[in-house]
Amino acid sequence: MKKIAIIGGGLAGLVSAIRLSRLNFEVVLFEKKQYPFHKVCGEYLSNEVLDFMKRENFLPDNQYFPKINKFQISALNGKSLTMPLDLGGFGISRFLLDDFLANLARTSGAQILENTSIINVEFGNNQFRLESSTNEVYHADMVIGAYGKNGVLDKKLERGYLKYEAPFIGVKHHIKTDFPRDLVALHNFEGGYCGIVAIENDQFNLCYLGRREDLKKAGSVEAMEAQVLKVNPFLKSIFDNAEFVHEKPVVINAFSFRPKKLIENHILMSGDTAGLITPLCGNGMAMAIHSAKILSDTIAEHAGSEQWDRQKLESVYSEKWNATFKRRLWVGRKTQSFFGSKWSSNAALSVMKNSPWLAKKIMKNTHGKPF
Repeated sequence: MKKIAIIGGGLAGLVSAIRLSRLNFEVVLFEKKQYPFHKVCGEYLSNEVLDFMKRENFLPDNQYFPKINKFQISALNGKSLTMPLDLGGFGISRFLLDDFLANLARTSGAQILENTSIINVEFGNNQFRLESSTNEVYHADMVIGAYGKNGVLDKKLERGYLKYEAPFIGVKHHIKTDFPRDLVALHNFEGGYCGIVAIENDQFNLCYLGRREDLKKAGSVEAMEAQVLKVNPFLKSIFDNAEFVHEKPVVINAFSFRPKKLIENHILMSGDTAGLITPLCGNGMAMAIHSAKILSDTIAEHAGSEQWDRQKLESVYSEKWNATFKRRLWVGRKTQSFFGSKWSSNAALSVMKNSPWLAKKIMKNTHGKPF
C-alpha cells in the first residue's frame, strides 16, 4: 500500500485525503493548527463544485447555507453595479467546512496530525523523507503540498515566485448586519477591495485584500480600515453599523499572485500552493476543491499498481491542471489590474455598466463549469 503524505489541511489537502483514503491509499495529513479554526477566506463557494460536493457527501447535513445569485460591485466614488450570477454559489465558513471535512477524512481512514508543521522534505531513492518542527521524521511514497498561499517549505524549495515582492495582506471578519443574503458584494478601496457574503448562523463574511504598505503606514488594521476602506461609502456604512462577532480579525501577511511551479522536487502542489487566483474572482475555494479532485483522480489512475511511473503521473497531472486552471489564473491577474485604485475602479465600473456582455465574459472566464 502506497503511503501519501499531505502537507496542509485546508480544502485541497482534506479533499485529497478523503478521496485517496477511500481508495485504500495510506494517507497521513499534517496540519500546523488544530481544528476547528478560522482562516482568511472569502467563504463563497461557487456552484461549479456543488454536484461534486453532494456526490462525495462533502457538505454537513441539516445546515442552511445561503444561496447567492446576485453580484454587486462598487467603486470608490460610491457608484455601483448589480447583476445576476449565472452559476451562483453559496456561503459557508471555513471554520465549519474544514472541521467537517477533517472528521470525514478520519472516518475515511486518513491519519491527521494536528499542531504539526513540516519544515523540510527530501527526495531520494524514490522515497520522501519529511521532518517536522518537533524533529520527528516521516517517510512517504508521494507528497502533496497543500499548505496555502505561502509556507516554510517554499523557502526550502527556493520557489521562483519568492524572488518577487509579496505586497498583499488579507483580513477577515465575521459580522452581523442588515444586508441581502442572496448577494455577494465587492467594494473597491484604494489599494484593494473588500467582499461581503452571507454564511451560516445569520452571519456574514467580510474579507478584504489590501496592501502591506497601507497597513504599515496606518499602524494597525483598525486604523487602516478607518483611513482607507471607509473612503468607499458602502464600506463605511458596513463597518459603522455592523456587529463584529470576534474581538480580532484573522490576518494573513505577505503574499502575491505570481505564477507558481506545479511540481517542486516531485512534490505535487495543490490548491493555493499550486496557484492562487485573485479574490475578486470569487472562486478560490472551488478551485482548491477541483484541483484536489484532479490530483486524486490522477494518483488513482497512475499509481494504483505496484509498478507505477512517477514521471508519467507528474506529466498527466500538469497537463490536466494547466488545461483547467492556467487561463483562469491569467484572466484573474489581468482583471485585478483594473481594480483597487480610484481611477481604474471608477473606469472599470463605467465600462461594465455600458458593456454588460463584457462583465459576463470576465465572470465566465474566471469560473469553471460544474463537474
